[in-house]
Amino acid sequence: MITILAIESSCDETSAAICRDGKILSNVIVNQSVHEKYGGVVPELASRAHLQNIVPVVDEALASAGCQLSTVDAFSFTQSPGLIGALLVGAQFAKSLSLALDKPLIPVHHMQAHVLANLIPANKPGFPFLCLTVSGGHTQIVLCEDFLQMKIIGQTLDDAAGEAFDKSAKLLGLPYPGGPLIDKHARAGDPNKFKFPEPQIPGLDFSFSGLKTAILYFIQNEKQKNENFVQQNMNDICASIQQRIVSILLNKLRKAAEQTGIKNICIAGGVSANSGLRKAFAETGEHLGWKTFIPPFEYCTDNAGMIAITAYHKYLAAEFADLSVSPSARAEW
Repeated sequence: MITILAIESSCDETSAAICRDGKILSNVIVNQSVHEKYGGVVPELASRAHLQNIVPVVDEALASAGCQLSTVDAFSFTQSPGLIGALLVGAQFAKSLSLALDKPLIPVHHMQAHVLANLIPANKPGFPFLCLTVSGGHTQIVLCEDFLQMKIIGQTLDDAAGEAFDKSAKLLGLPYPGGPLIDKHARAGDPNKFKFPEPQIPGLDFSFSGLKTAILYFIQNEKQKNENFVQQNMNDICASIQQRIVSILLNKLRKAAEQTGIKNICIAGGVSANSGLRKAFAETGEHLGWKTFIPPFEYCTDNAGMIAITAYHKYLAAEFADLSVSPSARAEW
């Protein structure tokens, strides 16, 4: 048996998970509410909260899995990308355990882990598969040919889809984190009420900066005519914004599937929890004959379960690191 303790601390979730032979036994996630009043994540406060949370989170993950620290075969952590102070907390904790117990250390790239979150459920894709990975900091289309063999074939040239959701929510006066609130309002709105532009970016790459600007000017212009416009049309505005972001994502994913001929299609990352994206993705897959896969909600947002499943396959490939390994805010993979 191979038992791995994984730690995720790249942003504002402190998480620990236990993986045994490729099965996630526990996945504990603690969120940080301290950032809400600032309208975004404050790096220094995130680091302090990780320091407070990491010991009880790891203890709970071990207890929930019925596992003793002495029986863990390897320790894993998110190496990159993320907030450097936050990453350091998880990295140093994992390195300390590795040193103290003389067990292997496995660094994991956060975005690679989002892709492999699709391998956690019993219903998992076969290789090769495409994965649309959408989060607050990244938007990518990844061709996954094996457990650790991946290639980015499309990515955002500027802003990420998750950022477009959150910045749009801020323009509408919604509190942080705004993406889930746009999703909530959108369920009661008309997605065709307002028209927002779709960027004409060649190839499989994305761009969301122009869309954000268009939404800003739209709101400013309408509020000049009626200062209560946003409040009176919140559901329809949110539905229209969400519909456009989702269409941008799926149009590129459809193009990638056509170019590669791959029918196993996945989505992952925090934005994959969006109900509008999940529904449209399933409908598109059914229409085009795809086999579609979406991780359960707890493995969509930042979590240690996805770090653990990635570390398990890295363990099998003997991809270990020594104690000189350091986290990086922006390392490529």
